[in-house]
Amino acid sequence: MKTQSMLNFSTMRMAVVAACVGTALLLGGCANKSASGGVYTYDQAQREQIVRLGTVTNLRPITIQSGQSSGVGGVAGAALGGVAGSAIGGGRGSVLAAIGGALIGGLVGNKVENEVDKTRGVEVTVQLDNGETRVVAQADDTPFSVGQRVRLISGSGPTRVAPM
Repeated sequence: MKTQSMLNFSTMRMAVVAACVGTALLLGGCANKSASGGVYTYDQAQREQIVRLGTVTNLRPITIQSGQSSGVGGVAGAALGGVAGSAIGGGRGSVLAAIGGALIGGLVGNKVENEVDKTRGVEVTVQLDNGETRVVAQADDTPFSVGQRVRLISGSGPTRVAPM
């Protein structure tokens, strides 16, 4: 009878942790950081911006990584690792396994989050018509080629390179 009660408690605990982790992952996925030249925030819409014309002189592939981790990966990994670890052994061994599982799970979860937060980008060098040279890094979601005429759009927010 006691074993059945412990099994039900363990199952309930795993269900609660899974629900918490799922909620954290969903909320973390709602954060929409974009380095795209075609994405504007609500605050950037309907604002006057400066447009300068130029020619692409160089393109270099880059990786854009989020400036800071949200922590969701580490928390989710620690929770799952702790639950998995607590299922090992019994008594004091279970506690130690849970702690070890939480530490390892947290590290793995953080690493996974950092890898997911990477975006393929391009560094675009533009020779402006006034002779100045500008370099803009943005998501690689718009095809550019060397010699292509482009617009450099700047003002309230990031500078973007857009095709003519």
